Amino acid sequence: MDGHTCYHCKQWVEAGEAHDCWTTTEAALTAGLDDDLREAWERLRETAAEFGEQRIYASHKSIMFSRQSCYFFVRPKRSFLEVNVFLGRAIQAPQIKKAVRSSAAKTLHVLHIRHRDEVEAPMITWLREAYELAAEPKRGNTKVTKGTKAATRVKRKAGKASGGKKKAARAGRAKAPAARASAAKTRRRPR
Repeated sequence: MDGHTCYHCKQWVEAGEAHDCWTTTEAALTAGLDDDLREAWERLRETAAEFGEQRIYASHKSIMFSRQSCYFFVRPKRSFLEVNVFLGRAIQAPQIKKAVRSSAAKTLHVLHIRHRDEVEAPMITWLREAYELAAEPKRGNTKVTKGTKAATRVKRKAGKASGGKKKAARAGRAKAPAARASAAKTRRRPR
C-alpha cells in the first residue's frame, strides 16, 4: 500500500515509480475531442503555424504558441476550445468571454471556439496582432502608471536615492503626535 495520489492529476503513484504528469503532448490533450472540435483545433493550429517561426508545445493542460514569449494558448475542454490571446490592448467583442489585464503591457482575452467556422476574422486578426506583439523587444519601464508594481519599485528606488532626508521626515512625523499629546497634558489646568 506504499504510494501516494498525485496532487495535480489525482493519479495513484506507486512508491519508487517515476511520475511526470506535467509532461504531455498535443495528441494527448486533443484525443478526446469530438469531430467539430478536432476540425476547429486543426484549423486554429494551421492558421497560427502560417504566421511564421514560432514554438508550439504542450504544457500541462494547455497547448502554447510562442515566439520570444507566449502569445496565445489553447485549453481543450469537453465542449469547446478555450483560446487565451495576449494583446497589447483591451478589446470588446461578442466573441470575447473575458478580458483580464495580465501585465502592464498586455491584456489576456478569453474566447470559446466550438466550430471550425469560428476560426476566421476577427479572431485571426487578433492572433496575428498577438504574434507580432510577442516579437517586439521588451520596453522596460518607460511608461509607469499609478498603482502598478513598476510604479511602486520606481518610488522605492527614488526613496533610497534621496537618502536620509525622507527618513528624517518620517521620523519627525512619527514623533509629532506624541509631542503634541505631551504638550496638551502640560496645558491642562486642574479643576
